[in-house]
Amino acid sequence: MSTFRFSAPLWQHPGEGSWHFISLPADISDDIAHLTAPTRHGFGSVRVAVTIGDTTWQTSLFPDSKSGTYVLPVKKPVRTAEGLLEGATVQTNLKLLDL
Repeated sequence: MSTFRFSAPLWQHPGEGSWHFISLPADISDDIAHLTAPTRHGFGSVRVAVTIGDTTWQTSLFPDSKSGTYVLPVKKPVRTAEGLLEGATVQTNLKLLDL
């Protein structure tokens, strides 16, 4: 399976830059790590296509050693288009690329 659907809260990374992320659930992160082991890119990143609401874009997931899961960066244009604020639970559809 290369497509995943989940809901998780949007959070802001502390510090400069105002980066916002969604942490993937642990079970989905484990599945992705297993499926993408031979194809991961720099820093363990995984290329994905993401849909939130009416917005679809391509980006990369990054492993978060602190939580042991992958995190999905959510850029400001996506947050603005979908009216997302920090703490909102976000329904996310994610498709792995490069498999």
